[in-house]
Amino acid sequence: MGHSADDEIADVLARASAHALKYRESLPTRHQGRTATYEAMLDAFRGDLPEVGQPGPEIIDDLARRAEPGLITMAGPRFYGWVIGGSHPVGIAADWMVSAWGQNNGNHLMVPAASAAEEVAAGWLLDLADLPRDASVGFVTGATVANFVGLSSGRGAVLRKAGWDAEADGLFGAPPITVIVGEDAHTTVFSALRFIGLGHNRVQRVRTDSNGAMIASEAVRMINAASGPTIVIAQAGQLNTGAFDPFPEITAAAKDKGAWVHVDGAFGLWARACPDTAHLAAGIENCDSWATDGHKWLQTPYDCGFAIVRDADAHRRAMTTAASYLPEEARDERDPSHLAPELSRRARGFVTWAVLRALGRSGVAEMVGRHCQLAKSIAERIAAEPGITVANDVVLNQVICRFGDDRGLEAADALTEATIQRIQKDGRCFAGGARWRGAWMMRMSVINYATSEADADETVAAITDAWRAVQSSQGGV
Repeated sequence: MGHSADDEIADVLARASAHALKYRESLPTRHQGRTATYEAMLDAFRGDLPEVGQPGPEIIDDLARRAEPGLITMAGPRFYGWVIGGSHPVGIAADWMVSAWGQNNGNHLMVPAASAAEEVAAGWLLDLADLPRDASVGFVTGATVANFVGLSSGRGAVLRKAGWDAEADGLFGAPPITVIVGEDAHTTVFSALRFIGLGHNRVQRVRTDSNGAMIASEAVRMINAASGPTIVIAQAGQLNTGAFDPFPEITAAAKDKGAWVHVDGAFGLWARACPDTAHLAAGIENCDSWATDGHKWLQTPYDCGFAIVRDADAHRRAMTTAASYLPEEARDERDPSHLAPELSRRARGFVTWAVLRALGRSGVAEMVGRHCQLAKSIAERIAAEPGITVANDVVLNQVICRFGDDRGLEAADALTEATIQRIQKDGRCFAGGARWRGAWMMRMSVINYATSEADADETVAAITDAWRAVQSSQGGV
């Protein structure tokens, strides 16, 4: 008797599950970095387009065989290269179900379950971050698009105050908008400004302190000097240092000027969920829009982000997609397609709802607090090693350090790069490099739900071993 279509579906999904489970179980002991080159992966995947379809189970087995050597262990407990969460198992399982269900969460009348899960999860997010409970929340791909949504909402709002309808008439002939941003803002903020027609060169940049936070007096001075429509972009969690801009001073000055304050809080916004770190983001609740990621500190799988806007009407005006073939909804009901730029969109609410239930308020708080303590512990212990300099105040989960700083800029850059390469080759942990204040640094982000004190111990050992080996290879002490 031949296999039925149902048999093949079961076999395909079972094989995918087996491969995924095997991979996840290997994460703690896998090489934490990259083990294959892009060129090698091209060779692995190359081939002619098949003339006829091939059996699904064979394809899944072959995909796993070809791909796994070229996967970097981003979900590993000692992967610190970027600000990347570990994809919580409950989120993975929920995401598999989302794929199997195949729901386009563009409209709540057509997909009530997906839209309802999204609305409830949105309320939980506002509660967890202690933001205005009547704010609107758009579920998007990540903080890049969340910044785009928040800034689009702000652009429309400040221009309406000046008598201009940007959503209807565009920016041709519109009053100019003053955009004020810190010198150490993240690159995705400037991407969003380009997307909405405000450009990245026309901004006014506020000087920052040694940790990358806006200097309060400078920010207030520039806000007070602005005239006409104004948007201020502040940061919760600087990418390299974890620093927070001075929100109380910024929001007070912005309110007096009628300016819109947007927050790039890709990972730092989650500090609000932990009693030990909430003070870092004091005053952030007085801003107008916030961007954050779920696939960072909330540990949802990729891709997941949240665009939060205090003025729900401004949010809907900026994002609403409407057409005659789409079902009409009641004005007082939340519709997902009115809060995000995509009409065809993944049902991210299911995954967010599931992960929030799995962690709970106390679980998120414990995780954020633990990561911050581990970051401090790693920083203190590697700083005790001669020749290693920690270059930031470790206020959150970010650590940047430098090797051989006493040997001059050029030599230290080379030593730092050599140490990073040795750490990555060793594979016990993974850290990357970044330029900060004109010098090359090693950057670490402690943000995986599974990272433990034992992982911190192994990380410290891997870093100090690599540094000692680099010195030895170059004739150092």
